Amino acid sequence: MTLPQINLNPPFNVTRASHVCLEVKDLKASRLFYEQVIGLVVTAETEDTLYFRGVEEACHHSLVLHRVTGETRCTRVGMRVLTEEDLDKAYAYFTKQGCEAKWVDVPFQGRTLDIADSSGIPLQLCARMPVEPRQITAFHTHRGGMGLRLDHYQILVPDLRKALNGYMDLGFWLTEYVGTDDENVRAVFLQRKGNPHDIVFFNGDGPKLHHFAFMTTETQNLLRACDVAGELGFGRQVERGPGRHGPGHALFVYFRDPDGHRIELFNTHYQVLDLENEPVRWDPHDPAVAFPWGMPARKRWFEEATLFRDVPVRETSIRPTPMTLERYLQD
Repeated sequence: MTLPQINLNPPFNVTRASHVCLEVKDLKASRLFYEQVIGLVVTAETEDTLYFRGVEEACHHSLVLHRVTGETRCTRVGMRVLTEEDLDKAYAYFTKQGCEAKWVDVPFQGRTLDIADSSGIPLQLCARMPVEPRQITAFHTHRGGMGLRLDHYQILVPDLRKALNGYMDLGFWLTEYVGTDDENVRAVFLQRKGNPHDIVFFNGDGPKLHHFAFMTTETQNLLRACDVAGELGFGRQVERGPGRHGPGHALFVYFRDPDGHRIELFNTHYQVLDLENEPVRWDPHDPAVAFPWGMPARKRWFEEATLFRDVPVRETSIRPTPMTLERYLQD
């Protein structure tokens, strides 16, 4: 797979990962988890919806939870664009590509555009939200893992090349990738805001949301989140970690929320702002890539993910064979 080049003149200006919209069965349980374990701030609530933001976030929300009956899904992953004009450009771009795009009325957002991208991922674009007080210096209110801000999404897609080319065309930068060489690529890390990633694509049956991630400040916050999870009855939902990533180098811990949606807390990043920074390739056969220390993830971490509402799952023609905890213990 030939790696595409950076597009410095994209059709519209995406600035960052913005918000994720999830369905849940029990708002009370979900509020306890996200407020006390992850440490997010409740911005607004209705009978059927909760809006959260991170401790340092000034925009109204980065996580929206809608109560439903039956199976729970992810309805949208959001991206911010810089201006209202960028929304109009995005509408023109996606309709020309043959993708579904429609204007929608969404509470606590300005003009909003819902899109099904070329991989079938349900995107939501907006340029404005109401501004709320940052809680970064309200130290007495900080809880659990003290999630600062939404950082990125990881999505499983059956056609990795299609997703990579599509998002590089939108001006995303390839910062890191996992592959034995440039032709056999398993995962790509793409960014718009100047750190390693806003969206990550791994090869797999999909599209499905593997996880979304909030950044925190210190390693101690990861441990505190785990302790609070244990105290409140969510201990078995600490799925992976604490550990350290190979790509990105971050210390991390993964949780499953009360509905099984996966969320990551992690504590560090580096800047990717200059054109001379070439993408970094990670060899999947190098143990330091998958788990620099400690144990590898369980099989379910690689295979289980949240379905998107009303989006069919397509099988991938390439079956990854990562080192799982089950295989590791057998060897």
